[in-house]
Amino acid sequence: MTQLLCLLLVAAADKAVQVRYTDIAPRIDGVLEEVWSGADSITDFVQSEPDEASEPTEKTTVYVLQDQGNLYVAYRCEARNHPPVGQLYGLEDEFTVFMDPMDTRQTGYFFKLYGSGIYRSGLILDDGHMTDWSWEGVWYSAVRLHDDSAIVEMKIPFKSIRYKRGAGEWGINFGRFIAYNRERDYWVEVTEAGGGNRVSNFGRLAGMNPQSQGYYFELYPEGFVRLDQNPGEDARVRPRASLNLKWDLTSVTTLNATVLPDFAQIESDPYSFNLSRYPVYFSERRPFFIEGSELFRMTGIGNGGFRPLELFYSRRIGKAVGEEPVPILSGLKLTTRSPGWSFGALGAYTDHLTDSAGTDIEPRRGFAALSGKFRLFDVTSLGLLFSGTAASEDDYNAALGADWNFRSGPHRGAIQSAITTHSGTTGWALNSGYAGHIGNFTASGALSVCSDSFSVDDIGYAPWAGTKSIEASAGPVWRHTGGPVRRTALTPGFEFCQLPGSDEFSFYGWIPIGLQFRNGWGMDASVYGGRGNEADTSYIGRGADFSVWGNSLRHDHNFGVSFDHDYNYRRGYVADHVSDWFTLNYYLLKRVALTLSFNNWWECSREHSVIGVTSVARPKIDFRIDSKMSFNVYSELVLATPETRFRETELAANRLGFLFSWNFMPKSWLYLALNDYRVDSGEGCELADRVAAVKLRYLFYF
Repeated sequence: MTQLLCLLLVAAADKAVQVRYTDIAPRIDGVLEEVWSGADSITDFVQSEPDEASEPTEKTTVYVLQDQGNLYVAYRCEARNHPPVGQLYGLEDEFTVFMDPMDTRQTGYFFKLYGSGIYRSGLILDDGHMTDWSWEGVWYSAVRLHDDSAIVEMKIPFKSIRYKRGAGEWGINFGRFIAYNRERDYWVEVTEAGGGNRVSNFGRLAGMNPQSQGYYFELYPEGFVRLDQNPGEDARVRPRASLNLKWDLTSVTTLNATVLPDFAQIESDPYSFNLSRYPVYFSERRPFFIEGSELFRMTGIGNGGFRPLELFYSRRIGKAVGEEPVPILSGLKLTTRSPGWSFGALGAYTDHLTDSAGTDIEPRRGFAALSGKFRLFDVTSLGLLFSGTAASEDDYNAALGADWNFRSGPHRGAIQSAITTHSGTTGWALNSGYAGHIGNFTASGALSVCSDSFSVDDIGYAPWAGTKSIEASAGPVWRHTGGPVRRTALTPGFEFCQLPGSDEFSFYGWIPIGLQFRNGWGMDASVYGGRGNEADTSYIGRGADFSVWGNSLRHDHNFGVSFDHDYNYRRGYVADHVSDWFTLNYYLLKRVALTLSFNNWWECSREHSVIGVTSVARPKIDFRIDSKMSFNVYSELVLATPETRFRETELAANRLGFLFSWNFMPKSWLYLALNDYRVDSGEGCELADRVAAVKLRYLFYF
């Protein structure tokens, strides 16, 4: 099996397509005009799902061209068995270009177009083991669906991406998803045992010769009017303006700047019921911090129990204190990349925040981050990362980390170390992990040691200070050809860990099983047990999880239940607690989607009786006017039930929201938003906060 895999990888690495020059630019309208007849083309796609290394059920032909300033890609996709699917919600056909223009064999871009005309772009990280959907590039596309085919055209300006100047070849792969039978086809073969869609395994786009003069410059002012209303206060109308700048100084170096930014388009973070001792992690959604964010993170390995040290967590900048975010005055970021190295520098300054009495509750603060990554011998790399913040000579937090990782075929590993200082107190951490495949056998492991005084509370996210842990899992993964089951996995594992404040180690073992069916359904189940030691308490911990998920052209769903017997930090004792969830997305019409999400958390006493149920219901209606314009109305209701007396259930909080968005030009948006938040005061739900905003973001680029 290993020899066969090596032969397949060698064959895939030999794939190449020649990009030819054209003086006549193709019209991006979903019609293949005469100019495409002079392009080199490829047809030798290989199926990845549901049957790996099999012949595709439909033929796909891809053409590539270039002119002075752009790369052009066209797809001609046969659809003899079923008409291609294009719908604004739900499963639909997809057409994706994956490229590595820096020839790093580690990171790259993807450009994805759906059958409805909706388009997305993003970054490929960690040799394809992670994907960042937040990157937004300027590019153009068109798709036309016919009863027996789909025609796709894409135009990707060289100014929109970072590329290695003078390099005659780029890494490239092409993908197609056929919605009606959930089939994924790739030009360069993608297998699970081979590590997925790896950048280091891309084919070659030969003959590249970008001739664009100058570099990309973006200037996008933002104007917004925001209305805030709090209990007992008059409504405040706050018109503001901000300025954002992005300048590609060279083909590999970018400067970003922001002045008085406002992030009113950010949706409210969802309600989370937290029984652990650690804070809830929320993902970044703000454009300035998203672009180039991969440079300010330590490298991951994609799966397993390993989690990279997060020395820089950008949500600390402009964090919310209560319901009020700390104002950001300015930010500046410089990033540069080459095939062998990359560098990033970021600085930001936040204003002070006062309470209603005018007392400072958060001081003015400066933030900084520096990062350097260096590739060695194509299979390993070294990274250095510094992050810091300071409000005064006595109020500061800084961290310095080193990151070494390697990859060889389906094998990936990482070793990381860091030291911190927080207002005079120093700490350290070590972290390492491995994940890989050998034939049908998969294995992963992680080892982490973190001193009690390790702290990145003001700049990063490391809730495991004082923790020592080692965990590993391994087992077979069977891939089935034909029949209802596509994939079966059985990967038992164990963990030894010493939690902060405990002198004893905890030990847990688990047995998970996962099934993926050919019809789009799947099932995951696991059981675990062991001895826990935390909060000066020793107990026998145990639990079980079960979930079922699936999708179709008209709906997708996920439901399950989880039982745990462990320490409840909300109550301060060891007890049972159960959570169950249900999510249904139903695509009522081509333009309308109905979503209902429901979660229950059942807390028990030491005597195993239910003492309370907390429930969250999230109904939502989405309506797309077209591929660029949409609005949604949603509600988030938090319900509290004493014991199991559901007739006495009370509404604890309700958040009602409305969001209209119109992407009328590349990276140019109009937003209309309303967020009304109410909490139970004992006499019914009363207003806690209301925010309405109108925001316009317009991109000038040249």
